[in-house]
Amino acid sequence: MVTGVLPIALEEATKIIQAFLLTGKEYVCVMTLHGDVDERTLRAGLEEFVGDIYQKPPVRAAVKRETRKRRVYSISDIEVEGRQVLFRVSCQAGTYIRKLVFDLGEVLEVGAHMRELRRVRAGAFTEDHSSTLYDVLKLSQAEPEDREALMRSIVRPMETAFDLVPKIAIRDSAVSAICHGADLGVPGVVRLSDGIRTGSSISLFTLKGELVALAKAMMTSQQVMEEERGIVAKTVRVVMPADAYPRMWKKSKEGEVKAQG
Repeated sequence: MVTGVLPIALEEATKIIQAFLLTGKEYVCVMTLHGDVDERTLRAGLEEFVGDIYQKPPVRAAVKRETRKRRVYSISDIEVEGRQVLFRVSCQAGTYIRKLVFDLGEVLEVGAHMRELRRVRAGAFTEDHSSTLYDVLKLSQAEPEDREALMRSIVRPMETAFDLVPKIAIRDSAVSAICHGADLGVPGVVRLSDGIRTGSSISLFTLKGELVALAKAMMTSQQVMEEERGIVAKTVRVVMPADAYPRMWKKSKEGEVKAQG
């Protein structure tokens, strides 16, 4: 049985569903061992699966069955009662916990299967700030004057999905150009997150905290601070409507959009 947090994107927010692939997930798993294993050996076996691991998705999976690398950030809160084992695992999106359990059973040479799994975090969304289907039912039956307050407690701004994604805040004068597909240059940057790496996925925000686009970093945070010109990020997916901010850019002779910062 699998339960827990399941983010659902509505309308324009479907454009940013890939944000959930950029941030990790956290699960609480109940595993059943098929044989007796002393706790010390069990804990050592679990520790072997922390870090980079290689997995082939299960037969019943929504993706192509080919070996791929995933990262397990931590395995903690281990509780053992006979052959029943409870543990918490924090991992990269796309990690199959039932396959991790199966592989652990092979390592321990007794076999194992996943009895129950609960997703307690998906990116920035946790159980503490989640709503149930009963909350949605309550919303559908609410009086018109109460509906907006209930709606706001259930439906959160799509910017929330990027709480854990590195960000760059850009000048108002660069927003329209980015919305028309331009890449972000150094002059358009106002502030940025620490630790941005070249090639990593980042998000571009207005100074008001509005999501503009998803992008690929072409410089590290340190380089952006040191350089006076150059391309900081390649625009990958525009989220904000093109006419949300006034046009303050021009096209080059080659037809490229160039922001004026």
